Amino acid sequence: MDQGVPRIEELSVKNYRALKDLRLNGITPLTAFLGPNGSGKSTVLDVFAFLAECFSSGLRKAWDRRGRFKELRTRGASGPIVIELKYRENSQSPRITYHLAIDEGPRGPFVAEEWLQWRRKSKGKPFKFLDFKNGEGMVVSGDMPDEFDHRTDEKLESADMLAVNTLGQFAKHPRVANLRRFITGWYLSYLTADNTRTQPEAGPQERLSVTGDNLPNVIQYLKEQCPDRLQTILDILVKRVPRLEKVDSEIMADGRLLLQIKDAPFERPILARFASDGTLKMLAYLTILYGTDLPQLVGIEEPENHLYPHLLRGLAEECREASVSTQIMITTHSPFFVNGLRPQEVWVLYRDDHGYTQARRAADIANVTAMIDNGALLGDLWMEGYLTKDNLFTGR
Repeated sequence: MDQGVPRIEELSVKNYRALKDLRLNGITPLTAFLGPNGSGKSTVLDVFAFLAECFSSGLRKAWDRRGRFKELRTRGASGPIVIELKYRENSQSPRITYHLAIDEGPRGPFVAEEWLQWRRKSKGKPFKFLDFKNGEGMVVSGDMPDEFDHRTDEKLESADMLAVNTLGQFAKHPRVANLRRFITGWYLSYLTADNTRTQPEAGPQERLSVTGDNLPNVIQYLKEQCPDRLQTILDILVKRVPRLEKVDSEIMADGRLLLQIKDAPFERPILARFASDGTLKMLAYLTILYGTDLPQLVGIEEPENHLYPHLLRGLAEECREASVSTQIMITTHSPFFVNGLRPQEVWVLYRDDHGYTQARRAADIANVTAMIDNGALLGDLWMEGYLTKDNLFTGR
């Protein structure tokens, strides 16, 4: 495991759609959210997307895109939406808590409360080195902010601005800057096979877009700048999709970029639009996991869509391999994908009697670990009903 990679260890969410009061402890480098349709998997992933958009586009835009409080706040709930992350900048650093509370007033959304807190030693009182309410607050500078260090009072231009996003642009606040850099570097993927078939304008691009519509550009970049990485991706793809021989990009006369895929038995490659959905999606995921610009957090929505079921266990293994250098969050309801996962990596989501999302780690469900130790596969247990709502606490 890369000792210098930031890791989220806990997530707490209140009043965010179906997540009235959800807490996940002990989040692993590879984490999957498993559950039937409507259980809240996509909502958990959207918490990360919402937070990333608040930093990249601003709170107001992220808020408006999701229907404001009318659609965002849990129905029947009152009070602000609260998101809290507990993370470490690296394996040796103290754990930091980032707390964000968002409310809505006559002029729109505002940051009701935002703070960063840590306990530098194993014992001692937690100390807030950033503390803002309604656009005003204080921050303590330096590499190792302490409660006896100088505090600087600050006032933001608007109450809908995030203090971490604003102050994190200054080198004198390294702990704040590191969190800002971490969140702005997240990658949330919602790619589809159809989007990977596009013929974009030629030009190398280092990172795959959210929808995957620039896949030919990423292949062009890897071909020109990092051929060894492209070969690694191709080797893994051939291992997972037998008979595939080569992936290439070619610039057409009109300036568009054409993605071509060659199968081993045939002399000439075929255009990407004629390749299988599974081949294109697997290629796209591998460019995320093994490309040159690996984000520090990757979120993937239901990778099983359009993928041949027997590819999914291999994809789970590739995700675990990549999680050495990043943190990966995945939503799924595929037993084939879950068969490649471990009980501590899977959170089972369900709706309680009030309609709110709850979660329980598979490793904490009665008898699951024992059955895995005796040769059972987690996805098979899911299909056989061992991970259903009725059995999460009582066992069978």
